[in-house]
Amino acid sequence: MSSHAEILAECRKLIPPLSQELHKGQAGRIGVVGGSADYAGAPFFASMSTLRLGADLAHVICEPSAGNVIKTYSPDLIVHTDLHPDSTESTLTKLFESLLPRLHVLVIGPGLGRSENMQLAARVAIRLAREKDVYVVIDADGLWLVQSDPEVVKGYKKAVLTPNVVEFKRLCDAVNLKDDSTDPSKRASHLAEALGGVTILEKGASDRITNGTSSPPLVNEVEGSARRCGGQGDVLSGAVGTFLAWGKSYEEREGKEKGSDLIPSDRITLLAAYAGSTVTRTASKITFRRMKRAMQTGDMLNDVGTAFEEVFGDASWAEQKIKSQL
Repeated sequence: MSSHAEILAECRKLIPPLSQELHKGQAGRIGVVGGSADYAGAPFFASMSTLRLGADLAHVICEPSAGNVIKTYSPDLIVHTDLHPDSTESTLTKLFESLLPRLHVLVIGPGLGRSENMQLAARVAIRLAREKDVYVVIDADGLWLVQSDPEVVKGYKKAVLTPNVVEFKRLCDAVNLKDDSTDPSKRASHLAEALGGVTILEKGASDRITNGTSSPPLVNEVEGSARRCGGQGDVLSGAVGTFLAWGKSYEEREGKEKGSDLIPSDRITLLAAYAGSTVTRTASKITFRRMKRAMQTGDMLNDVGTAFEEVFGDASWAEQKIKSQL
């Protein structure tokens, strides 16, 4: 089994270099599908986390009532207020067909809600992502859709699901994986298998990451915080989405040169989940040390970049430029 340091060394390969040769967008273009009448904070946390990690562009695709609020949170986000209550499958298909060519990854679920129109939007987004071979992260009420209809995501190996303990149990029930029939340490692998090889990031005291293959799950035991304020899962989904976007850029950037040495897509989903988990746990730890019981997820956003530096380090642009000239 690989050590924590060895896994992080693999994760580091996905991170794009700081270089003037890259143009805007090559370091990550992420779309967050979520934001409904009752939930505007979750998509903000997810999308802003991507920018704090170093992604270039973050889009939020949401209901108008949520979008009008999210626009006031930050001018750095690109907000599409196109998920109208009267949207049809046809209009949603046209919307996502126009957006997907501009994105590396979709994060589906933060603030989505369970209304019929928002669940339909998630269904269409996942269907088109599969057709166009786009990485997806599914969290929160995106998982409500999956538990209602596992076929939506079954067999899509570029999907990462990030369930908490309640969502995990519901997903297990949806695929008839009973609590008393599986060793708890193996249940995430069995769930991933039952869903046809998707990657499961089972959140808990330790995060367990697997796509159901014969290799053992990646278990992340990095220190986090004892404060479980709402919204940290949204930071996680944004962080995983960022590393998936970097994984897509890695495939495009390195594919022709590395050939058989290229990290395969099914490994990229595992590494992105592990890296996102590590950065989120580290950010939570840093924020908790400063804020204690007063800690809120909004406070964590300011520590996401610091957590990235603590986990991965990052040579300055000037240092990288000097090295490239040697």
